[in-house]
Amino acid sequence: MINRIEKLRALMKKEVIDGYLVTSSANLRYLTNFTGTAGMAFITLDQAFFITDFRYTEQASEQVQGMTILQHQGDIVGEIIKLMDKESVNVLGFEDAFMTYAEYSIFEEVIDAELAPASGLIEKLREQKDEGEIAIIQKACAIADEGFEHVLKMIRPGMTEIEVANQLDFFMRSLGATGTSFDTIVASGARSALPHGVASEKMIEQGELITLDFGCVYQGYVSDITRTFAIGDPGQQLKDIYQIVLAAQQKVLEVAQAGVTGTKLDAVARDLITEAGYGEAFGHSTGHGIGLEIHEGPNVSRSNEVRLMTGNVITDEPGIYLAGLGGVRIEDDLVILAEGNRVLTHSPKELIIL
Repeated sequence: MINRIEKLRALMKKEVIDGYLVTSSANLRYLTNFTGTAGMAFITLDQAFFITDFRYTEQASEQVQGMTILQHQGDIVGEIIKLMDKESVNVLGFEDAFMTYAEYSIFEEVIDAELAPASGLIEKLREQKDEGEIAIIQKACAIADEGFEHVLKMIRPGMTEIEVANQLDFFMRSLGATGTSFDTIVASGARSALPHGVASEKMIEQGELITLDFGCVYQGYVSDITRTFAIGDPGQQLKDIYQIVLAAQQKVLEVAQAGVTGTKLDAVARDLITEAGYGEAFGHSTGHGIGLEIHEGPNVSRSNEVRLMTGNVITDEPGIYLAGLGGVRIEDDLVILAEGNRVLTHSPKELIIL
């Protein structure tokens, strides 16, 4: 954690900021290891403070390292203002994407320092995972893999999508997950053409394609996997589409490595699908970063010209969606290496017809 604070200070110097206020819960966890729900971190170029109330001071003393822990008696904003005066902060960087307008108004009215919107500094650090973070994500992926195997064993015609989702969610919790990465998607039949078809009361029927997009939270980090399979023969067109998506997904894995841009990686999948005649049916990006949040940098999209770095953990999830018929998406999580990548999700990808 101390090393992360030093990396943040280097970014603060580049931004000409001598104080930085951290309010995002994900960024607080990354910077301090604090898992509670009330607290802020205040970082200067030579000091680091974590401020919370009496409910969390003991927890903070056990989790937070490299910071002075302070218990605020009144308003936490008032405590920050006192620290700013004590540390002679002239430019306060703050996470404008997370600070409330009410908090901003108080700072603007009371402090003499310049307020500098500076969201994204810690998010940029979070993009490059260390070995400890990757190991945790790998465990979250392993739980998801076991979850998919569980679904294949228990799913049957007549179950509703929400029944399948609930059983999957509870099963992952039984393996140590603390929650789901997002609302589990179970989209069957024509609903599989909905990229975000969250599980509904629809009954699963024989001969339907089913898209299952899910993940779990383990020690704060998420997994994100999609598999598409069928109960009975879904018809030749959907089976053909499946093979196109699988080829595109595999092509990304062959190309992904440090130095490749998000734009290039997106084009690898998109061009293959377009050449097969389904370009307009692939409307979302090819992937995104995951970590403490289900969507974080770097993006694997047409607009991201930034080059991938070793330690990035991204998804690879091309898809084809045909309204009224159905859709296919196949998704893995992978960590970017200097040469190539390492896939963290290992559920089978050939078309499974139960």
